Amino acid sequence: MKYLLDANTCILLLTGMVPALNARARECDEGELGMSSIAFAEVALGSFNGKLPPMDRLDGFLDDVELVAFDEVAARVYATLPFRRASFDRLIAAHAIALDLTLVTSNERDFAPIPGLKVENWTL
Repeated sequence: MKYLLDANTCILLLTGMVPALNARARECDEGELGMSSIAFAEVALGSFNGKLPPMDRLDGFLDDVELVAFDEVAARVYATLPFRRASFDRLIAAHAIALDLTLVTSNERDFAPIPGLKVENWTL
């Protein structure tokens, strides 16, 4: 695995709203993309409450993207990160750092102050 997808990236991929993002994701080899269980929880909460994507589409997404469990190593990294209000973002960032993966997000600003985090924005 090389990339961990942020929740916003997963939503954009699943809704097809940004063709450049979908094209870039299709360039990845099998097994290069992962979704943190934290991002899954964030997207699933929206799906459960009637937001896009529908839950069945999110479930199908996991056929192509590995769901990665948040573990003790990621929890320990999280404990070292500077505090900010967006706790989902901090948890996802800690997960990417713990696995030495690049986080794919269009929300670069919120992740910018996190030391040691590699970020790419495929929506540009």
